[in-house]
Amino acid sequence: MSVAEDIGGIKDAGPWIEKANPDYTVLVDDKHTVATLYGMVNLPTAVWIDEHSKIVRPTEVAFIDNRYKTLHGIDAQPYLTGLLDWLEKGDKSIYAMSADQLRAALNQFTPQNLLADANFKMAQYLVSTGHAREAIAYFKAAQSLRPDDWNYKRNAWLFADPDKDYGTNFGKEVKALNGKPYYPAPDLPKAPSSTPRPPE
Repeated sequence: MSVAEDIGGIKDAGPWIEKANPDYTVLVDDKHTVATLYGMVNLPTAVWIDEHSKIVRPTEVAFIDNRYKTLHGIDAQPYLTGLLDWLEKGDKSIYAMSADQLRAALNQFTPQNLLADANFKMAQYLVSTGHAREAIAYFKAAQSLRPDDWNYKRNAWLFADPDKDYGTNFGKEVKALNGKPYYPAPDLPKAPSSTPRPPE
């Protein structure tokens, strides 16, 4: 399953989905419920969930090929190797996290992050009811409380002038990282064997 996290809902996400013509389920999440529940802060992001609805690996960046590797510097191969290994071996895969590993990884639900999400949800509501200008203060609060959440930034900037209303833009924010990864690479164990590389 894939999820489109877009305040604009099917109106904005629909044409992209139709163009891709997927043969799997696509959920359009205009309220960012999935992002909230799984702690997603950027895209492309994936969560591994098994047939028993158990989380196997938490949210982490997930590239399916290397077409943009020159921009983000992350090789897609280790992630794809791990995914295929898990699909074949299930919970016996070295890529399936233990309960302790999952607890350590699912530590983003802090009071501050939850308050950030509440502000973001209020901003979403205001936008959906035609009050985009009033939403800016709540978008700003969400970004201030959780500055690493790029979903907050991208969605806020869709309904305002980033430079005028937020004093920044995507390019400035990336530059401000000053060497910090825009996409932290997945923390994966070493591959047990070689696998054909994804297309460049």
